[in-house]
Amino acid sequence: MNDRELRRNAEGYPDPTAYQAIKNIDREDENFHKLLHTIFNVCELSGFRIEGRIVLVDEVTGKIWR
Repeated sequence: MNDRELRRNAEGYPDPTAYQAIKNIDREDENFHKLLHTIFNVCELSGFRIEGRIVLVDEVTGKIWR
């Protein structure tokens, strides 16, 4: 779905509230993946590897990332 389609509801009317909510979720997901890749890169550069599951908690939202 492109950005123009996300700005409108199923009937084709502008829905800025839903659009903003979707963008916020996408931003959270992108930030998590950037952090996860950074953790993996630091471990690799330091000669370590991750053996188990990493669980992160967003201190602002309380969302748990597994």
